[in-house]
Amino acid sequence: MAKKIEIKRVEFKITAPNARWVGVAADFNGWKPDALTAQRDKAGVWKASATVPTGTYEYKFVIDGSWIVDPSCSRRTINSFGSENSVLVVK
Repeated sequence: MAKKIEIKRVEFKITAPNARWVGVAADFNGWKPDALTAQRDKAGVWKASATVPTGTYEYKFVIDGSWIVDPSCSRRTINSFGSENSVLVVK
């Protein structure tokens, strides 16, 4: 019997009080940072949420044009550019 694919809501957040724009680029959105843009709260924390099927995904934050790994995510993998991507596991 095939395993059932579920859709889950996930939240991405990063503290960047001086940022003007933050997006999340991931393999689930074609690595397009403007496909998932974050909103800033009063404390300077940027948050974005997405609904994705269960599985394993790679992602990076894009802050004012700079691509960075999620500092709060300990799972990382080397990408084809020789730098790291953060890894999200949705169960």
